[in-house]
Amino acid sequence: MWKTALQPRWIAGLVFAIAVSGVFVLLSQWQFGRSTQPEVPVNPATEQVKSLTETLQPGDFFRASAADQMVTASGSYDPARQVLVPGRLKDGKTGYWVVTAFAVTDAPVLKGVAASPKTYIPVARGWIAEPADAGAPPSGIIRLTGRLLPSEAPVPNTAPEPGRATAVSVAELINAWNVSSYPAFVSATAEKAGTADVGAAAGSGLEPLSIAAQPPAAKVNWLNLFYSVEWIVFAGFALFIWWRLVKDDYRRSLEDAEDHDGPEHPQHNEIQQKVQP
Repeated sequence: MWKTALQPRWIAGLVFAIAVSGVFVLLSQWQFGRSTQPEVPVNPATEQVKSLTETLQPGDFFRASAADQMVTASGSYDPARQVLVPGRLKDGKTGYWVVTAFAVTDAPVLKGVAASPKTYIPVARGWIAEPADAGAPPSGIIRLTGRLLPSEAPVPNTAPEPGRATAVSVAELINAWNVSSYPAFVSATAEKAGTADVGAAAGSGLEPLSIAAQPPAAKVNWLNLFYSVEWIVFAGFALFIWWRLVKDDYRRSLEDAEDHDGPEHPQHNEIQQKVQP
């Protein structure tokens, strides 16, 4: 059978079958990648700016549906309630986030929770390389726009220095600031006092954070996974077809040889005459 398989036409057929199988394997890899890839990388609804007071309430449980939502709110910063969060990377450099308490206008106050008559939300206003670069927040009524993010977990067994925080942890900041707070924080993208831009991008000494929305958790698409396995089967079937065609050709060659040496062949008749008495 190997003699048949090594014929030029079957070698060419093998090369073609391997090429087809390779294409099928690539298609299988593509389908497998699609099986764990989210259909929508980012939820478009989170990029539509909504009012903070309508999206989340103080004391509520922070819902996953509210995470990464772009929100806007009016209020004022409290310069006495500002901390630096160390260990934050930006463009390969380690520095600090400047986090300031923002008193939200028209936000409900949780009675008996804090001494302050206002409700605040921590705002990560920007990034700095050195603590000395942190200036006072803009004063007056500010129109804040940013991405709503869940509270971080505080670093355990760590006592932060004055004016510092281990993380953007609402629980840790509430204890330090003694205020009523939302169960989340905002990464600022724009800060305006009237029509003037007073945010990090306006030369305030801070560098913008530019935190993008997180893609949804990957889920297995079983249909794409089935297609991935199906293409592998097709790849094996292409090689099987080649082997089957070679085997059929080999069998035909044996049949032709038997027909060539059959009863009608002179050499066969001569042998029969010698055998007979």
